[in-house]
Amino acid sequence: MKIVIVALFATLVIQNALAAVKDEIIATEYIENLNKEIARRTNLETEASWAYASNINDENERRKNEVSAEVAKFMKEVSIDIRKFNWQTFKSDNLRRQFKMLSKLGYAALSESEYAEYLEVMSTMESNFARVRVCDYKNATKCDLSLDPEIEEIITTSRDPEELKYYWREFYDKAGTAVRDAYEKYVELNTKAAKLNNFTSGAELWLDEYEDETIEKQLEDIFAEIRPLYEQVHGYVRYRLRQFYGDEVVSETGPIPMHLLGNMWAQQWSTIADIISPFPNKPLIDVTEEMVAQGYTQLKMFQLGDDFFQSMNLTKLPQDFWDKSILVKPDDGRDLICHASAWDFYLIDDVRIKQCTRVTMDQFFTVHHELGHIQYFLQYQHLPFIYRTGANPGFHEAVGDVLSLSVSTPKHLERVGLLKNYNRDDEARINQLFLAALDKIVFLPFAFTMDKYRWALFRGQVDKKDWNCAFWKLREEYSGIEPPVVRSEKDFDAPAKYHVSADVEYLRYLVSFIIQFQFYKSACIKAGQYDPNNTELPLDNCDIYGSFEAGQAFKNMLSLGASKPWPDALEAFNGERTMSGKAIAEYFEPLRVWLEEENKKNNVHIGWTKSDKCVSS
Repeated sequence: MKIVIVALFATLVIQNALAAVKDEIIATEYIENLNKEIARRTNLETEASWAYASNINDENERRKNEVSAEVAKFMKEVSIDIRKFNWQTFKSDNLRRQFKMLSKLGYAALSESEYAEYLEVMSTMESNFARVRVCDYKNATKCDLSLDPEIEEIITTSRDPEELKYYWREFYDKAGTAVRDAYEKYVELNTKAAKLNNFTSGAELWLDEYEDETIEKQLEDIFAEIRPLYEQVHGYVRYRLRQFYGDEVVSETGPIPMHLLGNMWAQQWSTIADIISPFPNKPLIDVTEEMVAQGYTQLKMFQLGDDFFQSMNLTKLPQDFWDKSILVKPDDGRDLICHASAWDFYLIDDVRIKQCTRVTMDQFFTVHHELGHIQYFLQYQHLPFIYRTGANPGFHEAVGDVLSLSVSTPKHLERVGLLKNYNRDDEARINQLFLAALDKIVFLPFAFTMDKYRWALFRGQVDKKDWNCAFWKLREEYSGIEPPVVRSEKDFDAPAKYHVSADVEYLRYLVSFIIQFQFYKSACIKAGQYDPNNTELPLDNCDIYGSFEAGQAFKNMLSLGASKPWPDALEAFNGERTMSGKAIAEYFEPLRVWLEEENKKNNVHIGWTKSDKCVSS
């Protein structure tokens, strides 16, 4: 009897095992076909989004929203189909990963009417941002100045605090305050969608992309490590701005008035380096004039970017890129979103950039950043649709920035003939590291607050009546900056940043600015361009142009797409599995030493007192 029972049990086990194998075979075929269908539909959706972003009008908006609604409806049907599979028990890690990633619907989880409402709200905010126009400070009858390029040019170059204050207020009133109602509805729909995806809030939905429950704590810890350097930079900049503008404009111990920092959002301060450079008699590297003198065009900037990637044995830009991209702002009067962006159309080799490129050094670096996205698209385009994205959102942003770090070195600018007769002594080196810190170190607290603020709103941690002052409180706490004029709850300033108006998660940029230095340091060592024990090969003058070894490391990582968790992708690049602030600290160590000595010598106040520039009542 026992033998019979054992035999029956064994038969059942075998039958179940065979059934499981059969289910997995069916699931494999299903997921393969599904990936192809989603790619086809997403291609149509992306084409409609491209048409709208490059020519904002009612018809393109209608078509974009219509196609997005169709894709959302399809994805909702897919989510029901997926539940028919017991995918959590599949033996294949790859198959389980694809099913898990496809089970997250995002906004498509909303009802049809709510999803349509979401699309309408997003169109309202994005089109408002793109259509902001302000009057000229010096000519009240000229009221056609747009953010890019006119207002940004003024914010970057003007040193008149009243003029800067005027443009700041005009822009924030129109780009932010105007969409307060729409933003409230957006937060409501974001929360609903998150809960329908089984997350407690939109914050958790965003953070899930990083596949690490400790990501917030990790970033807080890394930022705490870097904060002392930031405070030294901040103190020195405030000290120099007081010398330039006087005590009436800049206080000795308070937050820095942000309109003086050369950027509408005070996210990077390098454009005011001409008035705060540590060694003013040493010329800062700015090859813009040389680019113009040599007849650089927007096209040539992208061709040089393409050449950099090819020099590392990476993929050449396909013909579709050159045929379909928008690299110069159209002069036909249309409204478009000028914010530089890279696009994947989920076919083979259909990749594009939309950028209102100007012939400047800063834009030259932006070109390389955007081409980093394109290279990532090309390296993982062989994968199923669901894996055609970065290992985490920060990886995508970091790739191009590694190239930008290399391109911005004196060594590379000399190589391409843009920098001549440059003497890189200790003073020149500190100038360049300081210039880099005004972009890289200054950006870290800004990036963190963009999402810390939205997480708080998504989690319901801030009353609506305090939404605006909560934003400025975070900006003050982390960045030590304040608005140039008193703001109140009648204002609403966060959506004056494009990514807030466009529902773009910002943590990716913070992660990027940390891990890009990990990538860069490793790539420099592979290229034989950095040796910590050799003063002739410093990290801050490393050029990885032409290094097949560095190129292969990039291939190893980029070709994985999202098929593995990000620690696996990082390990494929350099053998590490954790994010760390050590490489960025190593890069800026000479500057840290100099700043601490200089600030101490000049009795510079480190830190800042409370701001009184936002009034809740």
